[in-house]
Amino acid sequence: MSAFDVVGVRGRGYRPDQVDRAVAARTAERATALAEAERLERLAQELAAEAARLAETVAGLPEQDYAELGERAQRILGLAREQAESLRADAEAAGQELRDEAEAAGRAAGDAAREASDAVRAAAVAAAEERVAEAVREAEGVLAAARKEAEEVRGAAEAAMAQTRSRTASVLAHQEQEHADRHKAAEAEIAAAEAELEARHAELTERAEALLAEAARGLAEAQEAARHGQEDAEARAAEVLSEARVREERIVRETERVLREHEEGREEAQAHMAHVRSSLAALTGRVTAGPAED
Repeated sequence: MSAFDVVGVRGRGYRPDQVDRAVAARTAERATALAEAERLERLAQELAAEAARLAETVAGLPEQDYAELGERAQRILGLAREQAESLRADAEAAGQELRDEAEAAGRAAGDAAREASDAVRAAAVAAAEERVAEAVREAEGVLAAARKEAEEVRGAAEAAMAQTRSRTASVLAHQEQEHADRHKAAEAEIAAAEAELEARHAELTERAEALLAEAARGLAEAQEAARHGQEDAEARAAEVLSEARVREERIVRETERVLREHEEGREEAQAHMAHVRSSLAALTGRVTAGPAED
């Protein structure tokens, strides 16, 4: 059974504070066990070296003969030897015990290290699972927000498109009505200009014809006077002819001026009507037929 509380998230995870405390405790225990194992190992090595030195010293001593000693001294010597053997046995037992303790401490340190490693690995796995679960939750939140924003943008775009279509239809209808009004006004202006041109043409034609009739009458009077009296008539005829020529020249100049003004007015009217028709063509998209030549 796990020593950590299971956190209720997607997947499996542990509480980070419990994992941190457990890892710290296992790390401290492992450090203590390793230090104790090193100390016992050094002590065992020192005792083993001391026992080897003593054994070497004893082996180098010459064989002692205590035959000349009394019975009491031999008993004391025997007791000393027994005590030495006992001490050596105790030293060997203590050394073995220390070696056993060192081995046990080493095994305990290894077990603690493995346990700490397992705890660290479990904590790392739990932390990774928690991060993955948090990343999944964050990604789902971002995706939901993005979808909501996309829906809002699409709705706003559709509303703006509908409003634009409505406004465009209204503007087109207004423009069509405005174009129709301009077309009617332009046609009325063209009709008025053509009527004014026709009236001006008739007026100038009538005036030119009156001047020509007056000249004809003057010439007829001169010819009539010439028939009634040769001498007086010739002088009068010369005078009348001179006046008739002057009048004729004046009539010709006046007629030319009238015709020139008529032609200039006609060209200006035609240019104005051409401009109006071009404007109508630009507004309505069609070419209006030009005026017929006189």
